Amino acid sequence: MTFSSPFQHFSRQEWATLRRDAPLPLTDHDIAALRGLCDRLSVAEVEKMYLPLSRLLELRFEAAKQLLLVQDGFLNRENDHSPFVIAISGSVAVGKSTFARTLQALLSRWAGHPNVALITTDGFLYPNAVLQERDLMRRKGFPESYDLPRLLNFLHAVKSGEDVIEAPVYSHLSYDIIPDKQQVIRQPDILIFEGLNVLQAPPRASVIASDYFDFSIFLDADKGNLEQWYIERFLALQRTAFQNPSSYFYRYRTLERDEAIQTAQKIWREINLPNLTENIQPTRQRADLILHKGVDHLIEDVWLRRS
Repeated sequence: MTFSSPFQHFSRQEWATLRRDAPLPLTDHDIAALRGLCDRLSVAEVEKMYLPLSRLLELRFEAAKQLLLVQDGFLNRENDHSPFVIAISGSVAVGKSTFARTLQALLSRWAGHPNVALITTDGFLYPNAVLQERDLMRRKGFPESYDLPRLLNFLHAVKSGEDVIEAPVYSHLSYDIIPDKQQVIRQPDILIFEGLNVLQAPPRASVIASDYFDFSIFLDADKGNLEQWYIERFLALQRTAFQNPSSYFYRYRTLERDEAIQTAQKIWREINLPNLTENIQPTRQRADLILHKGVDHLIEDVWLRRS
């Protein structure tokens, strides 16, 4: 028996035509500032791949607002403020952070200039002290390393339209939660929620994170490319952030190139690859949109859920 795919496929060229006449609201300088350490974000990539997505999301955003308005009228209640939540998932090193920042910049420049907040799930990791106590440091980034109740409470508060909501803040330099520091969001029109395992559906869970999402995106790439990108990023960080004595990875700063590559490969194959295979990649089909990147970091194929 064969099953029809719930996704409609678009080649890079087909997707690019959906930009139509949408103007590019970002300058070369804007795009350079958004570019990640090893990403190759370009004006052409934003024009061809991000602008069609921005158009699609604007349509979905307006439709969601209208639906909420109609529903509130039916229920005889005042109009609720319920932010449109966009989830971004994918592997370590696939470029989620750059993608999320770029999307935030584009969406905030729509007509009306909506308030677009960006939160990463890194802040919902347990502090290192807790992970060490539970023998989970080598499982950091796996589903069990997150404070899931706190994450779900945050999303519930967002969708409930609470006035002021705080989220914990994570430092990639110290590789830990920053004590007593919070990121505050105030009733955004749109929330971008980015992280490794945002599309997870734990067995027997009565509520899952994706219950709060209006649209979800999975950034995809071949495992061989992801490993190479992770190694490239490790080497770049070794020349930069790892040189800071406050860095958790300061001990790697003096590794010779071959040693550094072997270290990055070991971390990838023992931690990041198993997490990708066991937890992250299986959630890909739960997304509304899958964007597949090629070896050059460019998006080559797009799969959009049909309904």
